[in-house]
Order: sequence, then C-alpha cells, then structure tokens
Amino acid sequence: MGRVYNFSAGPAVLPEEVLKEAADEMLDYKGTGMSVMEMSHRSKAYDNIIKEAEKDIRELMNIPDNYKVLFLQGGASQQFAAVPMNLMKNKKAAYIITGQWAKKAYQEAQKYGEAVAVASSADKTFSYIPDCSDLDIPEDADYVYICENNTIYGTKFWTLPNTKGKDLVADVSSCFLSEPVDVTKYGVIYGGVQKNIGPAGVVISIIREDLIRDDVLPGTPTMLKWKTQADADSLYNTPPCYGIYICGKVFKWIKKMGGLEAMKVHNEKKAKILYDFLDESKLFKGTVEKKDRSLMNVPFVTGDEELDKKFVAEAAAEGFVNLKGHRTVGGMRASIYNAMPIEGVEKLVEFMRKFEAENA
Repeated sequence: MGRVYNFSAGPAVLPEEVLKEAADEMLDYKGTGMSVMEMSHRSKAYDNIIKEAEKDIRELMNIPDNYKVLFLQGGASQQFAAVPMNLMKNKKAAYIITGQWAKKAYQEAQKYGEAVAVASSADKTFSYIPDCSDLDIPEDADYVYICENNTIYGTKFWTLPNTKGKDLVADVSSCFLSEPVDVTKYGVIYGGVQKNIGPAGVVISIIREDLIRDDVLPGTPTMLKWKTQADADSLYNTPPCYGIYICGKVFKWIKKMGGLEAMKVHNEKKAKILYDFLDESKLFKGTVEKKDRSLMNVPFVTGDEELDKKFVAEAAAEGFVNLKGHRTVGGMRASIYNAMPIEGVEKLVEFMRKFEAENA
C-alpha cells in the first residue's frame, strides 16, 4: 500500500529522506565497500560516525562542555536502575509520578534506596501534571526525578519542578529534540531514541560531569556505571552502531529543518490542528487538561468502546495506522513526533470529521 501515516508511539515514524539515504548507503558506506551494520566499531569510518553524531546533538541542544553525551543500550528502562545506582549517595530520592514510566522508575529506585513520591497525578488517571512549585522535597534527597513527557497519557511538564536546589533527572524519551531545551537546568537528561530520533536500541544520556563518579552504589554492574561509558566515549563495548548512525542522520535532518526552534514551531502547528478539532468535535474528546497537553502524544476517546474500535479499524484501512491507545487507557492516541508531516495530521482530522458525520 506504499507509505502509511504512522501514528505509533514508538518505534515511530522516521524522516523519509533519512530512510532513503540509509538505503542508498546500505551496501557500501562512503566507499568502504561495506554496510555500517558490518563495520567494526573501532574502525576509522565508524569513529567518524559516532563523533559527528555527538557533535551534531551538542550543537542542536547547545550542550555545555561540562556535560557528557553517552550513547547507551538497554533503553530508558535500564536507566531506571542506572540513575539510582550512580546518584543515590544518601540513598534517598524524590520522584514525581505522572504516568506509567515515572512509576516504573520509582519502583525500580526502591530497590536501591528510599524513593519518595513527592507528587502524583494518579488520582485522575494521570490526565494532568501536578503543581510542582513547592513540593516537600527531603533535605537529603540526592535528586528529583520526572518523566517530562508522558507518552501513554499525553501530558507534558511545561514548567519544570522547583527542585529546591536538588539535581533534576528527566526521562525525555518522547519529547527528545522536539523543542529547544536549557540543558543547564538538569543534572541528567536521558531518553530512548525510538520515538523522535532513531530506531529502537539506543538510549542517549546527557549527564553533568560532576555526577559521573567512581563512588557508585556497591554492586553496580560495570556496564551500568556512567563513568565506564564516559571514559570510553560510549565505546566500552560494541555500541548499537547502526542505530547511532541513523540517529546521526536524524540530527542532520533536524539541523537542515532549522534546528530545535523550527521543530517547535512545526510541532505546535501540527498539535494545534488536532487539538482544535478535538475541542470543537461532538464525538471525539481529548483526555488531558488543556494546560498540560503534550505536543507529541495526543490521546482521545469517543466515550464508546465499540465506536473506538470501529474508528481504529476504519482509520487503519485508510492508511492511518497505530492509532489504538495504550492498553492501560484504551481509546485512541496519535503520536505526532518530529517526522510526522503536517499533512498526516491534516488528513487524519479530515478522516475524523468524516467518521463523526457518519457515526454521529
């Protein structure tokens, strides 16, 4: 059927020109006579790929020199353990629970010390972001943890929490590179790349250098110690070479599109088309408090489970795929990451109008 409009929450849509470029280089990368998939991670050609990727993400995000950029494996979920292992000196940390991934990170941290839930939006199915301007953060907390954009529930921290001077650790998996970011506000920013940046298998961690230490929790695996990875420039063992190569291409694509300022404008425009329709629709409604809406993940429902199912099936038949909501919330969800073209959202809204007219 040709290319579909892929609204998957991740692995997700990638820029078509990046895929075409990768296809052109599949058998012979820049005259090496081999694919990047076949190349030694110690080779000159690959060293250039990973160094260039790091240089480009540093430029895109204005990452200060005192932050390390690590290309790791194990997805964001593995960092749920790495974060407390590397940072829990006082064996205490504050967690803000705004969805399933924040909750999983919080549960993981409990294995290594005292994780304190200082705020939560579980009372309303995570449909909002709690007020984090004056939280009761323990004096001896090692860090404050958030999941900045909640993929499943479609919420986003538009104001970072007041951490009372503690380091902020943020999982940004589903809003990575979607808008400008002030890296200096965080101790650690990390995210799996399979939503906005590349294929599954890579997690990028941006960590302030003073937090990369030898004195980690006893029993921390060598591979999960940030210092191991930082000292080896992400090449301690074989990294996810091909995934990093695609990420590098996406960084170039974002630069070509005008950088993160331009991305933000592009993403706001797309989200507005969908949210404006949801706000006026008689059939469909968004599930998130307006002030906390994500630009990346847009959950919505008809209020009738059978009708939701019918919508998802008919949408898929028309080439709008992966619109089924996460199993924990049901309904629908459109993930409209950087690489989703604006016409994908316009056509989806057109289809939703038609569906509403036929099923009102």
